[in-house]
Amino acid sequence: MDFKLQVKNVGKKFGRLTVFEDVNFELEIGSSLVITGKNGSGKSTLVKIIAGLLSPSSGEVIYQIDGKRIDKLDLFKYVGFVAPYLQLYDEFTGYETLEILAKIRGLKNFGERIESALKSVNLYNRRNDLVRGYSSGMKQRLKYACALLHDPVILILDEPTTNLDSEGVDMVWSIARERKSKGILIVATNEPDEIQMCDEVINLDELKLKSRERVVK
Repeated sequence: MDFKLQVKNVGKKFGRLTVFEDVNFELEIGSSLVITGKNGSGKSTLVKIIAGLLSPSSGEVIYQIDGKRIDKLDLFKYVGFVAPYLQLYDEFTGYETLEILAKIRGLKNFGERIESALKSVNLYNRRNDLVRGYSSGMKQRLKYACALLHDPVILILDEPTTNLDSEGVDMVWSIARERKSKGILIVATNEPDEIQMCDEVINLDELKLKSRERVVK
């Protein structure tokens, strides 16, 4: 599969405030990119635009498979998104959360997928507990399970290790390595360790895409 993501001259304004402008890069299978910059530079805003959660004020984000453009309404099939500000429903169990998401996504025979996802984030033994009883770290793990349930081509992580203990951080690194090998990984962060997850860096304060040597943790 020839999968390509193109960000062309993307900019975002809120009222008279220009957050960023003229962001350009292109990623293919096997590519990984860190988006960094000082606080307020627009890292979270940009990844939301890439994920289809926000519209750019200028420019466009293009997804293609084998040269054919993917409709924005179908983007959810290919993208997984994890961020500390995403909300979960406290009234459901961990298993029910994934079951509802699987049905929304139209996944078939999803029982094994759910069990595998819960095991991969070490929540299987707490699958029948209500989310309201989860710690902040457990909720972050569940968000990873949600993002990975449909095996997305692109995984987008905003502040990827927020609220996680050392075991959880190791889990994120393992997920990042796997995504880099089989898809596209995008990480928004200012943490020096997390910047090492990817092979290219774009600093929103400089708007220059830079290559860097692969660093294996």
